[in-house]
Parts: sequence; structure tokens; C-alpha cells
Amino acid sequence: MRKILVTAPIPAPGMDILAAAGEVELLALDHDGLAERCASGEYSVVVSQLRDRFDRELLASANISGISNYAVGYDNIDVAAATEHGITVANTPGVLTNSTADIALLLMLSTARRVIEADNFVRSGAFTGWEPELMLGTDVSGRVLGLAGFGRIARATARRALGFGMTVQFCPRPPSDREVTDGELGEFAGRVQHVSWDELVTTSDFLSLHVPLTADTHHLVDASTLRAMKSSSILINTARGPVVDEVALVTALREGVIGGAGLDVYENEPRLAPGLAGLPNVVLLPHVGSATVSVRSEMARLCAENAAAMANGAPPPHPVNSPVPM
Repeated sequence: MRKILVTAPIPAPGMDILAAAGEVELLALDHDGLAERCASGEYSVVVSQLRDRFDRELLASANISGISNYAVGYDNIDVAAATEHGITVANTPGVLTNSTADIALLLMLSTARRVIEADNFVRSGAFTGWEPELMLGTDVSGRVLGLAGFGRIARATARRALGFGMTVQFCPRPPSDREVTDGELGEFAGRVQHVSWDELVTTSDFLSLHVPLTADTHHLVDASTLRAMKSSSILINTARGPVVDEVALVTALREGVIGGAGLDVYENEPRLAPGLAGLPNVVLLPHVGSATVSVRSEMARLCAENAAAMANGAPPPHPVNSPVPM
């Protein structure tokens, strides 16, 4: 039996499930090293992280049967190329909905109420007592939240926002659109408003991104989008970094084109666009949307079960594609 290659250790019970399924080799690899190992024929399955890039060239020479990505997203993998070469791709869906929605709301509140600035102000010793105009921020309750996308995480964010007394509107598939029936909206029918992408951008006080990274959504929020937003608007991104043109965002934040931003993901992660970290009107988190003990543990279980199944020649419980065996 060929080995399972793991590019970074995953939480319990993941590593134990993998060990029970076969021989496991744990190696931290750069892209060239990953390509070499995938082509070696030593491994049946790779347990990967979002930072591991499986491009068309790597997959063309790969001698593996499966990739189990320790993530819900899989834009680090050329799924079409994997399918062409008979490589199954699996992910960990449905487990980080609530934790990521919590982070979206956290970023809204933290940015609007200037939490990072206020915390630094107190820690620096500058706080000498209550003042009438000290650290004035922006209201969240009563404001308009615009959701770009209306999948599981966006809906969980909407649920929380409605509890805060916000008006919630959404565009289901920006930059394009599609019809959404009341039956599809379910609990949200009559409680949220479906608007076009242009209207969402121009009328939202908070614009929260919940779209996958595709050719259509790459730089969905660019300089022109930022200019169309209210000057007081706050941008929230818990989706994928390249959905936002980060250089344009820095300019917009610096020049007061928009009011602020709360980010958990970055265009060239882990690098930040020059100037972003020095801006006072942005809250920056280190991609922690799924970072709770219970969620990461459940992700590890799903990821390991996917890998174990593929290592034993069975379909994974959570496939992204369905390649024809070669």
C-alpha cells in the first residue's frame, strides 16, 4: 500500500484516523518539493492545506489517486486538471458555517466601534478617563448589511445581523444575478431584500463578502467598486483574499473613499499589500474564520476520513469532483 503524504499535522482525531488507514509521512514542502513527491509514486493520497498549490503542471505529472484538502475551499487546486488526470479531490464542507459567520460579525463590530484603536489606546497609557468624543465609532444596529452571495455562511451572518436589528439585503451571485424564490429563502422570506450587485454596493453600510474565488469573483471589489460605495461604508471579507483588489483597498482606506475594512483573508496571504497594516481604519485577523477547537477538530475528522477512504480505493465521503479512473 502506498503512503499518505501529509503536508502539515492536523488536529485530533485526524492524525490517528490517518495512521489507522496506512503509513503516513509528514513533510513540510515548497511547491517544487510537493510536485516531486506527488510524481514519485510513493503516495496514494495527499492531505493538503490551502497554502499547497496543485496547479495544472503539478497534476499532469502526479502519480496519486486523491487530494484531501483540509479546508472547505479548494481554489488552491486546479480541480479541472485533477479530474482530467483521474485524481479525486475532497474537502471538509458544512462545518465552519457558524464560526465564520461569528468572525464576520466580529469584524463588523470591531471595525465600526474602533476596537483595535481603543485597545491600543488603553494599553499605551493614553486613557485618562471618559470624554464626550473619545473614540467615537459607527452604529451597527439599524444599519444596512449587504451580503455578496447568499450561501450557508452568508445566511448565518444574516441571522446574526437580524438579531442586531440590521436591515439585510443580498445579491446571490455577484457580479451577475439570478432569481431567488421565497421557497429558497425559507426562514428569510420577507426578512431580507434581494437587490442587484450595483445596488448592494451603493446602498450598504456594511458590505460583507461570501463568494467563492472564481474567474468572475477575482477582484470583484476593485477600485471602481470601492468608489461606488458610501464614504462611510465598511468592507468585510471572510471569503477569499483575491476577491478584493488589496492595493486598491489600501488607497481607498487611506484616502477616505470608504470608512473602514475588516479582513480575515488576504490577496497574497500571508503577505499584506504595502501600507495595509499601518492603517487605523482596518481590523486584520490571521485567517481564523474556522479557528475554534471544535470546528478544527471536526474538519480534521472529515479530512482524514476522506483521505482514508481514497487510500483504500473507496470514494471519499465529501468529494469535490468525480474523475473517471485512469
